[in-house]
Formats: sequence, C-alpha cells, structure tokens
Amino acid sequence: MFDLNTLWFILIAILWIGFYFLEGFDFGVGMLLPFLGKKDEERRAVINAIGPHWDGNEVWLLTAGGATFAAFPQWYATMFSGFYLALFLLLLGLIVRGVAFEFRSKDYNPKWRKLWDWAIFAGSFLPALLLGVAFANLAKGLPIDGNMMFTGNLFTLLNPYGLLGGLATVAVFLLHGAIFLCLKADGEIKTRAEAFAKKLWLPAVILVLLLAVATFFYTDFIERLGIDPGAFPLGALVTLLLAGWFVSRKQNGWAFVMTALNIVLTQVTFFLIMFPRVMISNTDPAFSLDIWNAASSPYTLKVMSIVAAIFVPIVLAYQGYTYWVFRKRVTTEKKNLVY
Repeated sequence: MFDLNTLWFILIAILWIGFYFLEGFDFGVGMLLPFLGKKDEERRAVINAIGPHWDGNEVWLLTAGGATFAAFPQWYATMFSGFYLALFLLLLGLIVRGVAFEFRSKDYNPKWRKLWDWAIFAGSFLPALLLGVAFANLAKGLPIDGNMMFTGNLFTLLNPYGLLGGLATVAVFLLHGAIFLCLKADGEIKTRAEAFAKKLWLPAVILVLLLAVATFFYTDFIERLGIDPGAFPLGALVTLLLAGWFVSRKQNGWAFVMTALNIVLTQVTFFLIMFPRVMISNTDPAFSLDIWNAASSPYTLKVMSIVAAIFVPIVLAYQGYTYWVFRKRVTTEKKNLVY
C-alpha cells in the first residue's frame, strides 16, 4: 500500500541520489585537482569548473538529513548516533574543503596554494569514501538492539564490504569528475582529463563488479529481490561499461550521462535492498527500523508533503538555472580567471 511513509522514503532516496549525482562529479574534480593542474592558472581553472556549484550541491546533503530528521526521527537518531564518528570525519572533510576553496587564493605563495589544493583533495576524498562505506553498511545491516540503539563502533563500519563500497564510490566519483572536466574545461586540461578518464574507467569497473558480487553474499539481496538482480543493478553495470566506450570515442556528453546513470541506478539498488526497512539489524531482523516504526506522526508527514510540493520545484528550478547560467567552458586565460 502506497502511503505517506512510502512517499517520504522515496523522497529521501531522491535527495540522496541527487546528492550523489551532483556531488559525485564535484568530489571527483576536487580529488583530481592536484594531478590535472600543472600550473597555478590550470588549478584555478579546475576549481572554477565547480566554483559556482559545489556549495549548492552540498545543500542536497543537508536537505536529506533534515528530511530524515522530520519524517523518520528514529531513523535519524539511530543512524546519526551509530555513524557519529564517521559523520564527524565527513563533516570535517567538507569544512576543510569549503575553507580551502576560499583560502587558497588569499596568498600568492606557491606553498600556501599547494597546501590548500591538497586540502581540497582530502576534503573531497574523505567524504566520498565515508559515504560509500555508510551506504554499504546500511545495505549490509548493522548491530542494532531491541531499543533501536546501534551497539557497534567506528571499526564495525570498516568491514570488508563497507570498505569495498567506499572504494567503489571513490573510483566512480573520480571517473564522473574527469568526464565532467572533459565537458567544462578546454585546452590542456581537457586533454589531460580525457586521458585520466580512460585510465580511471577500468579500476572503476573492477571495483563496481566486485561490489556487485559481494552484495550477493553480504546482504539479503537474493532473499528480497531474487537471484535475478533486475533492471536497476544490471543497468548500473551496463551504463558504466558504456561510459568507457563513449570515453574512448571522446563522446564526453554521453559518457557523462552514462556515469550519472550508473550512480543513480546504483543508489536505487541500495534503497531497494533496504525498503521498507531504513536501518537493517543484523542482531535480529525483528529489531530493524522500517518506514512505520521509525516514522513521525501522520499529521507531520502530511504537513511536510504540502511544504515539499510547494518549495521543492522552486529549488530545483533555481539550481537548474544556475547550471544553465554557468554552462560555458572554463579557460586558463587570466582575464577569465577569478581569484
């Protein structure tokens, strides 16, 4: 039966998927910054490629967290307390990254700028890794007791499947970011980005395939969805393979569409494994949190639905407009660089 609980599970899934899609190329560009930019002007141009968007993309994360708190407060409480140290490190990475974007050009000293360029790398790598670890653990299941309390620690999350999820996320984000730069940059940066995309594709495919195989063993995927993985996981693998084909032909627009679809379909698969659960207990399946026992009151969900119906289209239209305004390629010409 489709009800407001199901609706809000879907809406929260969409928010996370949107965050992964948008922040995916954002994190990827940040991780590639020290390697693609050989000169200061080139590194500035790489930053300019995501400069108008990175902070707006992070709003999706805040909105996903806020929506979870309002619609499923018990989910929020259990997840944020269980992932406390991991989320602290994630936020630390995002803070360092944001500060680095603002601070790197405050001084002309090359050592100063190099320091903040590597801070952008670290602030992009750490959240990408931790988000992959978090979602892999949400699909795998966590030690949760009858009081809906997480009984593990940070090292509980750093299991082989969780780490594989983190590494696969990093690899796909790197590929997504390299292809984004193929679309946004020009000259030498574009040439290097195309070369990086070719090199990054195979490691991404290998890690995603390993994650797909491991999912059959570490989650209850077969029990819930059957031995046939279905359209979404298969589509995720096919689109990643097609991304490599388009990269080799320098059809960067289609390659970007394929990596975007891979990210979307992968996240849809994780949410399908979870549904209708929101936190899977591997202590006892009866202790799992689902869209009913973790939810707010029906009245709260109703009011939130009305508010979302009014404001979400406005926000989407505005963010889409910003991408249209800043659609031109970035260059290393000093008159076009903003410091």
